Amino acid sequence: MKEGVKVPAVVFKTRVRDESIGGDNPFRWQDMATNDYFAGKRVVVFSLPGAFTPTCSTFQVPGFENNYNAIKALGVDEIYCVSVNDAFVMNKWGRDQCVTNVKLIPDGSGRFTRQMGMLVDKDNVGFGMRSWRYAMVVKDGVIEKLFEEPGRSDNFGDDPYGETSPETVMAYLKTL
Repeated sequence: MKEGVKVPAVVFKTRVRDESIGGDNPFRWQDMATNDYFAGKRVVVFSLPGAFTPTCSTFQVPGFENNYNAIKALGVDEIYCVSVNDAFVMNKWGRDQCVTNVKLIPDGSGRFTRQMGMLVDKDNVGFGMRSWRYAMVVKDGVIEKLFEEPGRSDNFGDDPYGETSPETVMAYLKTL
């Protein structure tokens, strides 16, 4: 993918709270299409290798969560985090991280990530197929600006982080 290109059209399998279900686990499946997230909005999306992993949990998600209002003040409607994890893992991770602002999007099958050209094999650390770390500003479904960590390849031996930080994204948004 590159700037000026429309994001892939996929359906994400999400779990949403529905009190009408009752019981200890009041969640139901809800399909969310790419357009549900991106159409008619300017959003920041960041993607990472996995929920509960050190860099993602220590820096990236808390960084975007803590800078949510500052980023929105720069003309952004929403902030999304996409990971090749299922809805159950993403929901639990969101609760564990006390995420209340950033919307977590489960790409359990990796379909969106694959079509973005960011699916990499991370078998060297026991993950299997996961997302390379990237971020982007998307306006009405079209990539306005793409940020990518260096070294994208299968089984890369490092976990770079900086190009996709909230500070880097905000620096771009401040130039507009």
